Amino acid sequence: MGGHVERLSFRALVVDFGLQAPGGLGAGLELAAICTSGLASIDAIPGDRSVWPGAWIAVATDQPPAACMLSQYAGWPIRHGEDFVGMGSGPMRLLRGQEKLLTEFNVTECADQAVGVIETERLPDDELARRIANECRVSPERLTLAVAPTRSMAGCVQIVARSVETCLHKLHELGLPFSSVRSAWGVAPLCPPAPDFVQAIGRTNDAILYGAHVTLWMDAADEVLESAAGGLPSCASRDFGRPFAEVFQEYDFDFYRIDPHLFSPAEVLLINARTGSSFRGGGVRSDLVQQSFGVRAVGNPLADDQPTAGAGQGGSPDGRSAPGGSSA
Repeated sequence: MGGHVERLSFRALVVDFGLQAPGGLGAGLELAAICTSGLASIDAIPGDRSVWPGAWIAVATDQPPAACMLSQYAGWPIRHGEDFVGMGSGPMRLLRGQEKLLTEFNVTECADQAVGVIETERLPDDELARRIANECRVSPERLTLAVAPTRSMAGCVQIVARSVETCLHKLHELGLPFSSVRSAWGVAPLCPPAPDFVQAIGRTNDAILYGAHVTLWMDAADEVLESAAGGLPSCASRDFGRPFAEVFQEYDFDFYRIDPHLFSPAEVLLINARTGSSFRGGGVRSDLVQQSFGVRAVGNPLADDQPTAGAGQGGSPDGRSAPGGSSA
């Protein structure tokens, strides 16, 4: 799998998926599965080659709220000492139960073992592991932490696997209930890893903001879904239209100054399981995906790599999706 396992002094287990260990594609898929508590199928698949000729990460689940919002959502900011900063996700969040999202829905869980994922640039030490175990109400030897930095390949995979999660979070921000979502499927281009943190965080966000397509099967009135389809995509944000690294720098690297409506997939398709109606909003921006990922064509491209009209296929001169098609 490309990971490295270490047992700390207080007996907590740390699995390195990309800091000192090589990690890789398989490690990233495993990491993403841990984030969702195993409640979603996550795969590397071919996608729209005119947007990104490499692998795409697909997510499918019949338990969208539980898999994505109660587990995968990185809602636990973790700081320790002077230089440890990380974001916690995975099933350990429910054991801690202190996040606004979890308390809002009165969701908690008790167990004798905790498992979580931390996106971070440093391995946790004994003191931090003991603190996390205490907050999860388990003994340190019953705690397992999987860690990977944003800039690693495994880190890229687990972030790009959040297409559905970002869509559900935006749905919540718009005031729509999670209970209306029956099933979900999402896909986003897997960006190349970048050694620079700002570039890495820029690429992983651009994969979602400008390259992701999400389909939700919902049970609600048609007029509700029609309105939501316009508000869910990232293009509804005032900060839409530039690589995320530029936006991040403009706001002095402060996430909380960025328009929160930006953090959502490029394109959504809402299917009403009650009426059979479908509503589509947004569109993939192949130009911004390729600008962010640093794609350079070498030689003469083959005929099947040429852009063709259609959503997510660079059908218009500026790389926007043409209306009437379907995403990758």
